[in-house]
Amino acid sequence: MFDRPPASKPDPAAADSVERLCRLYDSRLSETGGTLSPDDARELNAMAAIYDLDTDRAPAEVWKDLRAVVIRQAPAADPDAVPPVSASPLTLLVVEDDADAAASLTEILTEAGHSVVGPFHDAAAAEAAAALHAIDAALLDINLSGAMTGVELARVLTTRWDVGVIFISGDVAAAARHADMAEALVLKPYNGAQILEAVARLGRAA
Repeated sequence: MFDRPPASKPDPAAADSVERLCRLYDSRLSETGGTLSPDDARELNAMAAIYDLDTDRAPAEVWKDLRAVVIRQAPAADPDAVPPVSASPLTLLVVEDDADAAASLTEILTEAGHSVVGPFHDAAAAEAAAALHAIDAALLDINLSGAMTGVELARVLTTRWDVGVIFISGDVAAAARHADMAEALVLKPYNGAQILEAVARLGRAA
């Protein structure tokens, strides 16, 4: 379902670029009370359009969603980098309603030494499994089969069991709105390297 190049190591330059971007727009919006110059607004909307975010809103609202995405998104893989390593193997709940993606995701994680609970296509079943297993973290699609969304499941996992969440989704707007609930974002289409980078980041933080 997705390719498997070697995963990336942390990129200090990329992290620094994101930090500088956040400082720049935080400062500009703070100094102007939420407005931007025409040039700054065009620049902001151009960056937001990369992620298909709605730009027909106030600059502060656009920046809030864009900021949430860029600070949590897993970086693109460097094909020459060594695979990242988590502090220790993790037990990961996988919730993805695309069967092929779920199978590939499970294979990537187990080959990297992690234990997988699932995969589940329905949030209710995943919630029940989380009550029965010691889960270190969860990889959640946002739009799932059944009435319960990945966002609702994330809320249960984080508040009830203090489980870290990685959103894996093509719904960037939803991911941005709820990014504060996740430790990392991996946007579709993604590859195995990005998944392992996000998991390694979460494992190192544990």
